[in-house]
Amino acid sequence: MALSRPSMRRLTSLRPSNLRPCTSFLQPRLIRRPSGVLWVPQRFTHSDITQQLREEWSSYNHFPQASSANQFVNGQTVTVHGFLSQRRISSKKLIFANVQVDNGPSIQVVSHSEPGDESNPPPGHEAHLALRALPLHSPVAVTGTVVSQKGDRDLSASSQRDVPGSFPKGVTHLEISLQNIQPLNAFPKDIIVSKGVQFPPSARHLQIRFDEALQARIRARPKIGHELRKSLTDLNFTEVETPILFKSTPEGAREFLVPTRRAGLAYALPQSPQQYKQILMSSGIRGYYQFARCFRDEDLRADRQPEFTQLDLEMSFATGQDVMRTVESIMKDLMKSLNSQFELVQSDTNERYPVPRRTPPSSDPSSNPWPVSDKPFPRITYEEAMSRFGVDKPDTRIPFEINPNVPLPESFTSMISPLPSPTIDTFLFTPTTTTTTTTSPSIRDTTTFIHTFLSTLPPALFSLNPNGQPAALIIDTSKPLMGLSPLSHSGFETITNLYPFLTSGDVIFFQARPPTPFSGGSTALGQIRTLLYSSAVTSGFLPPSHQFNFLWVQNFPMFTPNTETDPGQGGQSGFSATHHPFTAPLTDADVELMVTNPLAARADHYDLVLNGVELGGGSRRIHTAKMQEYVFREILKMSDKGVKQFSHLLEALRAGCPPHAGFALGFDRLCAVLTGTDSVRDVIAFPKSMKGEDLTVRSPGKITSEELRTYHLAFRPKEEKKKE
Repeated sequence: MALSRPSMRRLTSLRPSNLRPCTSFLQPRLIRRPSGVLWVPQRFTHSDITQQLREEWSSYNHFPQASSANQFVNGQTVTVHGFLSQRRISSKKLIFANVQVDNGPSIQVVSHSEPGDESNPPPGHEAHLALRALPLHSPVAVTGTVVSQKGDRDLSASSQRDVPGSFPKGVTHLEISLQNIQPLNAFPKDIIVSKGVQFPPSARHLQIRFDEALQARIRARPKIGHELRKSLTDLNFTEVETPILFKSTPEGAREFLVPTRRAGLAYALPQSPQQYKQILMSSGIRGYYQFARCFRDEDLRADRQPEFTQLDLEMSFATGQDVMRTVESIMKDLMKSLNSQFELVQSDTNERYPVPRRTPPSSDPSSNPWPVSDKPFPRITYEEAMSRFGVDKPDTRIPFEINPNVPLPESFTSMISPLPSPTIDTFLFTPTTTTTTTTSPSIRDTTTFIHTFLSTLPPALFSLNPNGQPAALIIDTSKPLMGLSPLSHSGFETITNLYPFLTSGDVIFFQARPPTPFSGGSTALGQIRTLLYSSAVTSGFLPPSHQFNFLWVQNFPMFTPNTETDPGQGGQSGFSATHHPFTAPLTDADVELMVTNPLAARADHYDLVLNGVELGGGSRRIHTAKMQEYVFREILKMSDKGVKQFSHLLEALRAGCPPHAGFALGFDRLCAVLTGTDSVRDVIAFPKSMKGEDLTVRSPGKITSEELRTYHLAFRPKEEKKKE
């Protein structure tokens, strides 16, 4: 049987990459013809291939055990397992190579061999030749003598582990004189590896392996989880796993359904363990937590995945204040632990990521990478957040705040907004260039930067902004009214009273909005403020900040008007619960507002924000069945069918459920912020794409006809789709 050329390529890939190739391996013959080269494989038998595979498997499958930490003593023979990452051939006699190991020191292998008689080579000569010939990045078992060690080795008995594959604590570098090297597989030549290489998502395994920052973050992630789990266990919380196969209930987000073989029945993957953990409060569990997998069929972005992990906790006989204090406690414990275990390094591309600490942390807590303060986290209300920062998850590192509701003449407001009586918000941006000294850029450079920034704003904030485009006026003290002529004299006086120390190059932004109470998560100027800060840091008009600023935002509106993209709870009221329908009103006055003016009622709801990222949210819960059913039926106007979907929760609340409150911490987001990245994809081994696809394994897959029959499913006829 003749093989095609692709088949021959698959066959030749079976050749072992060591110095003793199987001589019986079948090679194709090349026959040159006028029309080109013809590949003619030799005939082979099944036994030939079987023998080839046996020899290859045997050479890779049997290898020496790795040494343990207590065996790494100078002069001692040890074995290490890892990847051959670098090689420097100084001469025929001398080779240096690096072996990359997991969670261990840097390892340099030195091979020195004198040439000898081929019939009687000197000891180690075969290993020397093997080290020279092996493909880089191949997995290897290296045996040799420990020549030297660097670092402050921990000589305590607890650090001298006898677990194979462990390394002595405190040792940062090992040098080993080569005695033997055994390849355990071969790295193919068609995969090109270079500094900063970016592999396609389908080769995520290669990106993890060769991207030092990505690998470091994935290694730091379980350490962060371990410290959080330890803190909660020390506080007598009980870790409880709740089911993944749940049922569909209208909590607020779209769900993933899981069909069953029982016709008409389906599970739903949980948006969160919210209902289970409230049931646990009625079960007598005083403090609950778990690292929960959650699933939401939402539009994706950089900090959102269809499946994600959250640290979920709930406390009975507790208020929201109790929960916030507990969360602060475990976060401070975590920051202290990170300082003791890791340090942040910066790559050539200014990317910061954590690596195991090699020097003791500073005695000054504020100078460590993850500063820890004994003071409580700052707390502001939703109204204050929207007023000062224009967003409900403010980044307090940004060195300028919004001044709301600035009275300016109609001659100016009519120029920037079509609204009849708009509210005008402003902020002052002072560019600062940081090199060896801190200076201000020229007016010309600032003007170019501002024009570029405005032109690249999303259409919803600029050309399609329904409230009018943002305006930016650049201060120039050489011009009349310092460049603020469009404001007229009265507007100039208002602005100079608001900003009394204006200098050339300062920029004042203006944005109109309707004169109505704040709602939603941000205003247009709030989004512009955040985008401007990011752009200014990237372009060198502001210095970067590596602070970690925690902030509580509380007293959110209890209800929010429905939108087309948010399914809400499916009631007929026209609005939905801002957090979820189990959130308690903030005060007795808010209970009254639920009836008279629901959109004015405030909830006992609190979000934890870190550097502009919402790490998580929580609330005090409605713990009586009568009040919970009243909210379902009378406030949200849910149908009997909708209320019945929560019958299990109402029964648990009816059974004397104590007051309780809780919190859900976005674990992926937390890991991302603490390890120096803006995207949760950088802390997830196999993330989904913006389309919700896993490009490594190519999921989701198409449904087969057999699967459709098994689960009693069918595609809608095309005629029905056309009607819609």
